[in-house]
Amino acid sequence: MDLFAPTHLLILLLIILIIFGPSRLGDIGGAMGRAIKDFKRAMNEPDTPATPVKAAEVTPPANVEKPANPS
Repeated sequence: MDLFAPTHLLILLLIILIIFGPSRLGDIGGAMGRAIKDFKRAMNEPDTPATPVKAAEVTPPANVEKPANPS
């Protein structure tokens, strides 16, 4: 007995159709198609080297008072 016999596939597709419904299946198929297309496009793009990000200089705000020195 074959695992993916045509009758098994038809029964599986019928169960999936009952669970999700015909309108939802179209949405799922479209989303999967877009995801595959985006993945292929990302795989074909050349790698760009990451540009180093300079750390921003941290300066305290001008209106903050310094705490009193308890001596």
